Amino acid sequence: MFARRWKEQNYLLDKMGLRELNRAYATYPGVWAYAILLVASLIAGLALGPSLMGGALSVVAVVLLYPLFWYGLHRFVLHSQFLYRFQKTSALWKRIHYDHHRRPNDLSVLFGSLANTLPTIGILCGVTGALIAGWPGFFLAVATGLLMTMLYEYVHCIQHLGYLPDSARLQRMKRLHLLHHFHNENGNYGITEFWPDRLLGSFYGEGAAKPLPRSATVRNLGYTSEVAKRYPWVEQLSGDGTDVPKGRPRPGAPLEA
Repeated sequence: MFARRWKEQNYLLDKMGLRELNRAYATYPGVWAYAILLVASLIAGLALGPSLMGGALSVVAVVLLYPLFWYGLHRFVLHSQFLYRFQKTSALWKRIHYDHHRRPNDLSVLFGSLANTLPTIGILCGVTGALIAGWPGFFLAVATGLLMTMLYEYVHCIQHLGYLPDSARLQRMKRLHLLHHFHNENGNYGITEFWPDRLLGSFYGEGAAKPLPRSATVRNLGYTSEVAKRYPWVEQLSGDGTDVPKGRPRPGAPLEA
């Protein structure tokens, strides 16, 4: 009932302030699930008696690798062109990212689904910790991954919020991320860190050597009406066409690369 009540609210980030965001974030059922699992994983990891070095390395490894994990998922899975080609995975692709690019300021489609995020955290973060320190490392790494996910989700919300943050660092994150949403989707895949973009050649903005042109598919990720004729399932699920963008950029997001 609690989850259904939250979903019935109309949370549009471009019309919200920080206070409204904090209230919505703190009452989101998924955030509560992350917090509960974080505490449970931390208790399990400590109860299994990890070595100080092994436990610390498991945590540090996830903190350092998390931006790269996110980059890989964002660029090669969320922006992939293969999930919408199959009926069985079309709904997954629609939920995990297409809806967010279509309605970038809609909080209800910004948060990741627990059915998708939790296994991903377990596999990427948990296995990283397990390789370092066995089961104690697994649980400590999962706890760290859950905390990082909560932070990423919150910063991601701020990037779409209808106000300009006071922090210069947050302003930069917001500007670069909104370029990804409103200028060209084929770059700036990071959320809080953009070093993977620089490392792998997808960074643009701030005087990048190769600025990207404005993309015609920034709001539909290449799923145009022509593509929908061949792979119709996402369009059938959407019921709103494929070429009409929704939402708008907010303060601090000039659309010039």
